[in-house]
Amino acid sequence: MSTLQPVAEPKVTQTGGQCRRHLLDLDDFSPQEIEAVMETADGMREVLGREIKKVPTLRGKVIVTLFYESSTRTRVSFEQAAKILSADVINVSADSSSVSKGESLLNTALTLQATGADFLVVRHPHSGAPYLMASHLERSGVINAGDGWHAHPSQALLDMYTIRRHLGRLAGVKVAIVGDVLHSRVARSNLWGLARVGAHITLCGPPTLLPLDLLRGAGAEGGAYLPDTVAVETDLDRALDGADVVMVLRLQKERQQAGLLPSLREYCRLWQVNPKRLERAKPGALVMHPGPMNEGIEISPAVAHGSQSLIEEQVTNGVAVRMALLYMLAVPGREEAQR
Repeated sequence: MSTLQPVAEPKVTQTGGQCRRHLLDLDDFSPQEIEAVMETADGMREVLGREIKKVPTLRGKVIVTLFYESSTRTRVSFEQAAKILSADVINVSADSSSVSKGESLLNTALTLQATGADFLVVRHPHSGAPYLMASHLERSGVINAGDGWHAHPSQALLDMYTIRRHLGRLAGVKVAIVGDVLHSRVARSNLWGLARVGAHITLCGPPTLLPLDLLRGAGAEGGAYLPDTVAVETDLDRALDGADVVMVLRLQKERQQAGLLPSLREYCRLWQVNPKRLERAKPGALVMHPGPMNEGIEISPAVAHGSQSLIEEQVTNGVAVRMALLYMLAVPGREEAQR
């Protein structure tokens, strides 16, 4: 039987000489911090490959998952990550807590901090909710597991890690992000992270589902909205030309009811990633999707389950990356580094 081996100490993620206490988005991450997460996740994947997937790294830490929206992948992977690192995990759902009695988000956060929670992993339908919590909590760290249309940093980091594992690099990689970019927190965090490490990104979808601020910045010389490595394209064939990675986003069907699409059939005809369209990308291009998928709408079943698909691997890598994030945020000596 294999014996447990301690995980090698990772680099501590820092900004301006200080360690982080919260993970809210990637807009203030440096390339060095992103690389530190990637390297730490390599060590965590090694733990996941052991016969006994358990290390004592976070023994004594309390992680609370506080989800105001339904989730499978994110919630389970954070819970699994914390348990593998030997943390105590408490799951709180809004419909079974005092939130159903009218308790405010801030009071819920303060209550959980008072119970001794070291970290709150929060998913909320309103953009900015994790920021509000982080600004009022003195002892508990906040990890944004998705807030409204705004951000989903751990998903972006696991996407980047998956690309890096297969291509060996992130700088210079051409990534096509296809679908409902406007309402996708995954797309926004990927945009921040991938641009920061020098990837070339093309955002593609119907004009009504692309961020208007990005479109305005796209045509401005030296525009403040788009980095030089980001382009906006409404033609899927042009967006996929020479792509190393095709990242498909879930089409939120309610957008059709809101009048943003003429019909699902029209969307499928123009923007569904299918085998024929995938041929426009580089041979062997990586296919990714954050899930859940609407097979037959934004992505065809043949592509979703084809040889180029990394969708299931993204889930596995999500556990490793979230283990890395929990470890790096809870690393001993953090308090001293912040003084």
